[in-house]
Amino acid sequence: MTAEHLARAWDEAADGYEAYYVPRFAPWVSAAVRALPTDLPGGPVFVPCCGTFPELDVLRAHLPGRELVGIDLSAGMAARARRRAAGNPLVRVVEGDASELEPASAAAVVSVFGLQQLPEPDTALRSWAGALRPGGVLSVVYWPHSTELGGPFTVLSDVLRERVPAGDRSWEERLVPALEGAVLERDEPLSFPMVHPDADTFFTAHTRSGPMRPLADARGEDFIAALRAEFRRRAPEGEWRHRPSARHIVARAADRA
Repeated sequence: MTAEHLARAWDEAADGYEAYYVPRFAPWVSAAVRALPTDLPGGPVFVPCCGTFPELDVLRAHLPGRELVGIDLSAGMAARARRRAAGNPLVRVVEGDASELEPASAAAVVSVFGLQQLPEPDTALRSWAGALRPGGVLSVVYWPHSTELGGPFTVLSDVLRERVPAGDRSWEERLVPALEGAVLERDEPLSFPMVHPDADTFFTAHTRSGPMRPLADARGEDFIAALRAEFRRRAPEGEWRHRPSARHIVARAADRA
């Protein structure tokens, strides 16, 4: 799938993503931001793959007076992010490729659930680490290959794998080696509870306003209808509570001698 098709899918998903996923992902966003120390070097904080920029309010409270720059490939996501940032002269939102940042340009880089969406996540992480100024900090949260046992993410993945081959996830093994010039401070699971009204609501959100929107657009209504039917057959009735586990990587750029 081309970057243009991916961006268009997220354009169409932006409003639904903001309504459904931003509140549910808030604990991970808060944890990622609060992993940044307050004694950062001078310079802006970059938020690649910012989406609708849910990190913004937490960053403003945690690092007051700091320049903040959100970057996202999707015009629809960037437009929503600009509305969230309206009236704040310290905040910029850039529509563009978030996988490459200018070297030594950032006091910090924070990203939540964007890394796994990029074509080459390990290459992107290398660029993000390289963007840190001496003493700068990287805090990245992403969904790994395995997030839970028996929850909606797993059930949907199992149903999908019967119809679409799994992508290459070998990049996960290359993430820590990609942190060139930075010292790994944290590499651990980050888990919080999540609640969905029912299986069908989750499926609709995931395929219309979440990470499966590009696939849904590419495969069409019949494919999604068959996927929904099988997913609902395997899912429990009523409210669905689960506790998915993300991976949280924190690294600090070495100070110059």
